[in-house]
Amino acid sequence: MKSLWASVQGDPVFMRRVNGWLAVFWVAMIPVSIATHWVNSVVYVSALSLWALVSGHWSAWQAARVEVKQEEDAAKLADEDVAADVVDALIERTGIEPASPASP
Repeated sequence: MKSLWASVQGDPVFMRRVNGWLAVFWVAMIPVSIATHWVNSVVYVSALSLWALVSGHWSAWQAARVEVKQEEDAAKLADEDVAADVVDALIERTGIEPASPASP
């Protein structure tokens, strides 16, 4: 069960769809709540407030996870020397010798 939950959280397309459908559901619940007078119920409003707290914190946690991953990727990219790797590959494949430093 934990591996299923981890794979679901790691799939951004699935998470976007789930959150989109939950948003549609809660928007559709507005007129239902008004029509059934659930908005006058303390229990309903309390449950809705708790859901808002949970979903808000979950969203913030997901956003923080994305930011951490972006920072890790940026640090990894900063550590790479792409230009030197390209030059080394050219020298290796073509047999070109690197230029010696110019003497003054």
